[in-house]
Amino acid sequence: MGIRDWPEQERPREKLLRAGAAVLSDAELLAIFFRTGMLGKTAVDVARDALNHFGSLNGLVSASLEDFSAISGVGEAKFCQIQAAIELGQRSLKEQLRAGDCMDSSFKTRNYLISRLRNYQREVFACLFLDNQHQVICYEEIFLGTINSASVHAREVVKAALKHNAAAVILAHNHPSGCEEPSDADVAITQQLKKSLGLVEVSVLDHIIVAGNKAVSLAEIGAM
Repeated sequence: MGIRDWPEQERPREKLLRAGAAVLSDAELLAIFFRTGMLGKTAVDVARDALNHFGSLNGLVSASLEDFSAISGVGEAKFCQIQAAIELGQRSLKEQLRAGDCMDSSFKTRNYLISRLRNYQREVFACLFLDNQHQVICYEEIFLGTINSASVHAREVVKAALKHNAAAVILAHNHPSGCEEPSDADVAITQQLKKSLGLVEVSVLDHIIVAGNKAVSLAEIGAM
């Protein structure tokens, strides 16, 4: 039985139009992107198979094209659709940040950084560079590391801040382990970067650690 044969109130697209996207399951949302299933399986079935294969939604959206295409019923076109949707979401969040003061929009700032860093399988160190009104100039990923560490060099962060003519910066990096608690090394590098950036009159406003869909602010926990 295809989705068109389902009762109207159970079809993903009709449910979304009637009650909004939030009421749909992960599989139903994916099915709207997939649009079609395969012989003997609806788009929802294919979506459920994909989620089960990767273990989670995050696992699926961070999969390579090769790994994604190994699942029956999906391929390059569906991979592109999902990646395009992720990028649209990130750009929308970035526009919201540009429209508002980062320090007054910590929820949006954190959500944006989560969206950028949560799916990496290795540590990535990034910066949000801000002007003197704390408006976003740009987001830049500066250091890429291994599964549990990224070497951060203060000189490179200072160079990037000067290149963008930034007056302030929000530091960010991810913990692929899923634990958002800052390590002693995280606190130490934050202090080092504050000192180095202070020499060129760039303020460090916060350091956000992302772990999956969670994040912790070093400023909020008094670790700055």
